[in-house]
Amino acid sequence: MPHAAQPVKRTPLYDTHVRAGARMVPFAGWDMPVQYPQGIISEVRAVRDSAGMCDVSHMGRVEFSGPGAQSFLGTVLSVDMAALGQGRSKYHVICNEQGGIIDDAIVYRLGPYTFLLVINAGNADADLAWLLRRAERHGASSAAGGSGQALRIDVLSERVAMIAVQGPKAVETVDRLSAGAASAIRRFSIGEADVAGTPCRLGRTGYTGEDGFEIMPPAERAAELWSKLAAEGVAMCGLGARDVLRLEAGLMLHGNDMTVENNPIEAGLERFLFLDGPGYLAAAALKRIKAQGTPRVLVGFKMTGAGIARHGMSIVKASPLPPGEGQGEGA
Repeated sequence: MPHAAQPVKRTPLYDTHVRAGARMVPFAGWDMPVQYPQGIISEVRAVRDSAGMCDVSHMGRVEFSGPGAQSFLGTVLSVDMAALGQGRSKYHVICNEQGGIIDDAIVYRLGPYTFLLVINAGNADADLAWLLRRAERHGASSAAGGSGQALRIDVLSERVAMIAVQGPKAVETVDRLSAGAASAIRRFSIGEADVAGTPCRLGRTGYTGEDGFEIMPPAERAAELWSKLAAEGVAMCGLGARDVLRLEAGLMLHGNDMTVENNPIEAGLERFLFLDGPGYLAAAALKRIKAQGTPRVLVGFKMTGAGIARHGMSIVKASPLPPGEGQGEGA
């Protein structure tokens, strides 16, 4: 019997996008805005020159807490969890026992025993299922299960929205709406502030190469906050602009530039590996791969003309022409 189609999910900002005239498309099981009436080029320029915002509520947000949270995360993330300071964050990869990249993600330490993991939308369900299976060995429970468990896991994705505000004017704009609290948060750190009267977490991270924040308000307040940011001149941006921005910044996307078939060594992510943590499950495989070397490596390239590289395009390394050839008319 064929499987029933899964219902398309919508973020708390869906109606806001539709009212703004966004073109909605399916993405990773969600109905998401790919662009607004002003067009992708205008949106990209807004982020590069001023400030733009993108609804990233479709990404997964999972909180780990309890005295066992740090030790558990150290077994599944390529991060020195003990060295991660309170309020700080770390980009990393999540690998399986063979060293394959399940996902790349960011982890924040919210408190001595509390961490927030932000994972990619396309992998969120699979990541969470994999993490829960591993966590069962550490006595994990629902966050509603009380305060005695060594490890509690709370999926925040449906209760907490996330809006990325990026660009050279992003910090000053969010500062105006937060009575100066935003600029006190350092790069790759996380803090709390009221933004336009809405209590939020603000991670000073992003996926565009620009400075800015990923603002996490309660889901029911997201539309109100979005409108207030728009009133401050922050441009609405869709997934199309976000993809162009991350390509320009040379930032990789799991599922495109790396998959579980790749390891961090060949993907050029070795600097994000901590292999000496107690019980880190991918340590042996990654140490072996590092020692042996890899037959292939991921490399970047630049386009020689206008346009964006797309799937299926050929990349050709031309052989040098013999002297005197290729110099004539039309060469």
